[in-house]
Amino acid sequence: MTTDPLDPAVPGRRAGPREWIGLAVLALPTLVLALDMSVLYLASPHLGADLAPTGSELLWIMDVYGFMIAGFLITMGTLGDRIGRRRLLMIGAFAFGVASIVAAYATSPLMLILGRALLGVAGATLAPSTLALISNMFRDAGQRAVAISIWISCFMSGMGVGPVVGGLLLEWFWWGSVFLLAVPVMVLLLVTAPTVLPEYRPEQAPRRLDPASVVLSLAGILPTVYGLKRMATEGFEPVAVIAVVLGAVFGVLFVRRQQRLDEPLLNLALFADRSFRAALLIILVSTAAGGGLYLFATQYVQLVADQPPLRAGLWLIPTAVASAVGSLIAPALARRFRPGRVVAGGLVVAVAGYLMTAVADADSALVVVAGGIALVFFGAGPMTALSTDLVVGSVPPHQAGAAASMSETSTELGISLGVAVLGSLGTAVYRSRMDEAPPEGVPEDAVAAAGDTLAVATAEAERLPDGPAQALLEAGREAFTAGMNVAGFVGAALVTVLAVVAARVFGRARPAAPRPEAAVADRVGAAD
Repeated sequence: MTTDPLDPAVPGRRAGPREWIGLAVLALPTLVLALDMSVLYLASPHLGADLAPTGSELLWIMDVYGFMIAGFLITMGTLGDRIGRRRLLMIGAFAFGVASIVAAYATSPLMLILGRALLGVAGATLAPSTLALISNMFRDAGQRAVAISIWISCFMSGMGVGPVVGGLLLEWFWWGSVFLLAVPVMVLLLVTAPTVLPEYRPEQAPRRLDPASVVLSLAGILPTVYGLKRMATEGFEPVAVIAVVLGAVFGVLFVRRQQRLDEPLLNLALFADRSFRAALLIILVSTAAGGGLYLFATQYVQLVADQPPLRAGLWLIPTAVASAVGSLIAPALARRFRPGRVVAGGLVVAVAGYLMTAVADADSALVVVAGGIALVFFGAGPMTALSTDLVVGSVPPHQAGAAASMSETSTELGISLGVAVLGSLGTAVYRSRMDEAPPEGVPEDAVAAAGDTLAVATAEAERLPDGPAQALLEAGREAFTAGMNVAGFVGAALVTVLAVVAARVFGRARPAAPRPEAAVADRVGAAD
């Protein structure tokens, strides 16, 4: 065991230029990781024309990336704690680069699905590794909060600009170019990581993962995410419900196995901390509300406000900017005010955004909805940054990877849960409104088809004469907006409760620095 007073991982030591350069290196793969989640939104018609996937294959192309990330986060977070976080990050970066090339030059739907699946597994190594390394590099609590805020802002910006970047690339290149963006970034990471990033592995780290725990974690998360996503498109039909129930059963088996193991895949003792539990709950519910509403906002911009895809993406850029700004100002606010008040205050701002979308109608200026969703993400920025800092900073250094994976898993599950629950709720409202007040002068078969979704209604309107087409579009847009209004009110109610929880649970507490005795017990080696 060694303790170097100049080592960045010594508790309380302030980070220097090397650590901030390392943060910039870690921010780039985080940006690409998030960008890959949304960059295919505009590319799907192009790859569909080239590869001719079936409807089911196209869904898997779009969804398998998120499935694999969600499923492997816990395993990869714990693996990094055991074999070394920089080592795992570099392995993941190499795999991500290779998988990006495979996906870019895929010649069949199956090849693209496999490439996207590999991207997801590799991506699951990046998020917890980068976040855990930040916790090692920035031992001063104030600097760590700033670093995590920058990391969060990069992640949210990547998701926000993905559709725009995809649209710009598709103006001049083929659909595979959207994947090749990751290759130079991963090459840069592999070249610079040994110089600017420290390695970290506890001296007594176990070398072996429990295979049964890995299988049970996948069996618990993957069916749950699949079932939630299917509910968002098909409603509460049997296959989706069975998948969620199976996921819950395997989740219980996973928890019971962790309780019996001396070296569990996930240390359940982390949940004994009240603030840790509250932070994960707030991340989960807030992400669910925001993710569900974002689904409505993107469709509103394209289908109700009738904006073409690229312009629709430009309208949503303020959301990414607002989220980044909200995350970046959080540490400065937390130094002047109690963190619980900062998080609660941000969530109150988000409630105002939810209410803007709740009162918008089909004829509202586009700025009302775009401004509302931007307020939602701006207000959620302090919550995301400070809650993530609390989750990672409140555990011993040797468990930072596992804690980071729990934070990211809460985010992934939250997005899936929000899209499923709020999406299903909005769809139910849409169908109810279309059934109660069908548009006059429109053929019955068109009305019946349009009663499914607004996208179908828009497609049906294209084959009708001008008068009936306009009537069908107006009815569909009003029904869709009514569904978005309900989602906005539900989101406002949920986030109001979260604001109260944040103010009460976090109280005077600041994101905690890891316990010195835990850091001294670990071996931390700086890269040569």
